Amino acid sequence: MGRSIHRQQSGSYFITHHALYLMLIPGLIYLVIYKFAPLLGLVIAFKDYNIFLGENPIQAIFLSEWVGLKHYQRLFSDPYFLKVFTNTIIINLYKIAFLFPIPILFAVFLNEARNKVFKKLVQTSVYIPYFFSWVITFGIFYSVLGSYGIINTVLKALDLSSIQFFTNPKIFRGILILTEGWKETGWNSIVYLAAITAIDPTLYEAAEVDGAGRFRKIRHITIPCILPSIVLMLIIRIGSILSGGYEQILVMYNAVVYEVADVIQTYVYRMGLGKMEYSLATALGLFNSIIAFIMITLSNKLSKKMLGRGIW
Repeated sequence: MGRSIHRQQSGSYFITHHALYLMLIPGLIYLVIYKFAPLLGLVIAFKDYNIFLGENPIQAIFLSEWVGLKHYQRLFSDPYFLKVFTNTIIINLYKIAFLFPIPILFAVFLNEARNKVFKKLVQTSVYIPYFFSWVITFGIFYSVLGSYGIINTVLKALDLSSIQFFTNPKIFRGILILTEGWKETGWNSIVYLAAITAIDPTLYEAAEVDGAGRFRKIRHITIPCILPSIVLMLIIRIGSILSGGYEQILVMYNAVVYEVADVIQTYVYRMGLGKMEYSLATALGLFNSIIAFIMITLSNKLSKKMLGRGIW
């Protein structure tokens, strides 16, 4: 009886709001075509995939020989995989440590600015780099830091040794952090600015009555109120610790710095497309996704345990 009533209510709700369900159709089609259908390709990780079998690549999946965990054995026995995995962790930990706090500080700074013209000018200047592709960003920084860039031209004019910013393994990771900070800080600060805007103004008014200065209001009102947003963004960032920065590194790195810059996704690209090792590349990509899922789940549980907040 209860189920029958529930079905009637669901049917009535669907009829009443049918326009909303119709609006979902394009999004559902997109998910099926670009998110769910490609999952079929994961089976390549457990086969010796040969693209030339059959009449098309999809048919080749079914005709390829099943080999189980052979490619994972190859992967984990390859010493270079450990190097790639280590590079991925180190680069992304550096980015979290050095870049994650900057949008928060920038949002707080921008909120405290009183001059509207100055505020808009700084905000626009910091937002613009986000809309540049990594190719353009690399071109800008190469014109400054490259072998014939502004800095090395000045150093040569002063009879000083030039600095190979993009081919020196000791410097290259720092260049990755610098360029991502320049490009992404403005956009990443939007979430925190929105959270600050939502803070009840009466809290600041009460703090002023109690004699609190600007820094005490930031410490005791602004930061605690935007803490849920900070935790949310940190969880998302940790969840993507094995996949962040792929496009940036692919555009900026070269064979000289592979030792310190080659990460999982660039390795997948070079193995999958460069050497046509489709099965090995798929196995590596699946491993990457599983680790990312574990990381985001653990970080969410840790957040709920320590702060009482999480994504779910």
